[in-house]
Amino acid sequence: MIAHSKPTIGPEDLSAVAESLASGQLAQGAGVRRFEERIAAACGRRDAVATNSGTSALHLALLGLGIGPGDEVLVPSYTCVALLHAVRLVGATPRLADVDPQTYNLTAAEARRALTPATRAIIVPHMFGLPADVPALAALGIPIIEDCAQAIGATHRGRPVGGLGTVGIYSFYATKVLTTGEGGMLVADDPRLLDRARDARDYDGRPTLVPRFNYKMTEFQAALGLSQLKRLPGFLARRRALAACYGERLAAAGVARPAVPPECGHIFYRYVVRVDDAARLAGGLERRGIEAKRPVFSPLHRYVGEDGFPHTDEAMRTALSLPIYPSLADADVETVVDALAYERAAARRWRRKEAPLRVTSYLPA
Repeated sequence: MIAHSKPTIGPEDLSAVAESLASGQLAQGAGVRRFEERIAAACGRRDAVATNSGTSALHLALLGLGIGPGDEVLVPSYTCVALLHAVRLVGATPRLADVDPQTYNLTAAEARRALTPATRAIIVPHMFGLPADVPALAALGIPIIEDCAQAIGATHRGRPVGGLGTVGIYSFYATKVLTTGEGGMLVADDPRLLDRARDARDYDGRPTLVPRFNYKMTEFQAALGLSQLKRLPGFLARRRALAACYGERLAAAGVARPAVPPECGHIFYRYVVRVDDAARLAGGLERRGIEAKRPVFSPLHRYVGEDGFPHTDEAMRTALSLPIYPSLADADVETVVDALAYERAAARRWRRKEAPLRVTSYLPA
């Protein structure tokens, strides 16, 4: 089976984690602090707050902005359900918007259509490693939370994502670009927002009783993260090389490839192509030993019972994510593209077979 995604763990990662474990300091300590400083520097931010997940980081970002009951937070419908959970955790109301049909990102035009007087923040995911146009969205005058869970190392007009909006969050889940197993990070410039996030991250040793959480990262997770961060340039170079390999072969096969605006430094966390029926093709590829997926499990508007999101619905039908990760071989790309071409041809034959008959009436007028 050619897996859809895999972590890239090397001997240097194993050594870093073993050294951390041998130190006897397992809970959050100096290693976590070093990791925070390195991530903040990488995206040009004043500071960072490490967490146990990207969802926790997003929750703390909303709290840091003072978002709560009575507020609305604008969220694209074509994204991970974690955004919906985080908004509801602070008691706010999610306000959904459609996405751009080519990039799958939230645009200023779509956001503007969904804004209300109660909108207090906009969460902007950089979908599949392709940066959204955060400066255009920021011009709407609403605080921007960049969701960089899929996009560490990506750039917009030469500037790193995470450093474009009011606050940024990252995820370091097992199959993310950079992993700590589980983990996340919040980055910002505002010292008050950073202080609020740090205060809410740990519930113990405080003189007051207000809602706080156990969102801390461990030392051995940070050790893995620091080791992975050193290797990030190589990870990104390999992803881009694989994307170029896919692009060349898919062009010959006539498959619609990812749209990449010239101002965007795409890192290809996912390689998403457009096909006629993503679910059917994913099933066909799986039978041939290739794991491909629809990259979003379910649009958010289906969870909340809304409609009127045509681009999101179209993306759910046609977007197919192909395997891409640093350990994937060039030969695997060829196998995937050959199998995709075969399954597309088979699907076309099936559609012709299943097409309704056209009956012509021979009765006199």
